Amino acid sequence: MTSERVPVGIIGGSGLYQIEGLNIIEEIDVDTPFGKPSAPLLIGELDGRRVAFLPRHGKNHQFSPSNLPYQANIWAMKSVGVFWLVGVNAVGSLREEIEPGHFVIPDQFIDKTYRRPHTLFEEVVTHVNLSDPFHPMLREVLLQATRDEGVTVHDGGTYVCMEGPAFSTRAESLMHRQWGAQLIGMTASTEARLAREAEMCYACINLSTDYDSWREEEEGVDVSSVLTILKQNITNVKRVLKTVIPRIPLEKEAECDASSALQYAIMTKPEAISDDVRERYKLILSKYL
Repeated sequence: MTSERVPVGIIGGSGLYQIEGLNIIEEIDVDTPFGKPSAPLLIGELDGRRVAFLPRHGKNHQFSPSNLPYQANIWAMKSVGVFWLVGVNAVGSLREEIEPGHFVIPDQFIDKTYRRPHTLFEEVVTHVNLSDPFHPMLREVLLQATRDEGVTVHDGGTYVCMEGPAFSTRAESLMHRQWGAQLIGMTASTEARLAREAEMCYACINLSTDYDSWREEEEGVDVSSVLTILKQNITNVKRVLKTVIPRIPLEKEAECDASSALQYAIMTKPEAISDDVRERYKLILSKYL
């Protein structure tokens, strides 16, 4: 395990397996209470800042969105000291104005998932505040960096998170539009939930690759077109991340309410929490138990 704390983490989505300008220092094989993460953590440095990078779907894209080791991924980031956590997610657009190739910094989600864990703490009841699941403090950094890099970006939007790996039916896509959502994806809500429980400041950059399945004049999602747009988006997001990392306000960690998300959230009585459970979750819960 790295001896020096790593305050910034990047979880890369489809196509993002490295960050431009990140000088890799070491690769760490992390064990967690939930098993191994998607891949070993790559610890690097950019502009004097230590960064942990994790390819969400694995080195060889072997994990589908519904089968990702989400708990292990978040725990691994926390174990090396990450507080500021940036996700990069490919998404489908539910709005005409969000064109393929555009970026979106979402501010809300609707979670339709049912096959994956929604908490880190099965033996301890915790109720964290998730009213603003993508943290405003980090969202602002991502938004401004994207604008400064000249990439078209939309400020805010509701992300519908569904199970994968298949794309939406036309009926589902039309329903999501009726809900008032702007984006459809398969990963961000789960990461946001677990990151808040881990007292991490999480926000994400959404890369629009297609118009999902709601447009009558189109047959639906064309995978070859998605891959073409994704390649363009990945080139842009590498530039954006290179700008983001030096701008993250490391000195404001204590001011961010995510750093105390569990302060009043633990409902289980301390005397009912066994020594084994305390030991298992001590990375996160030790300061409260």
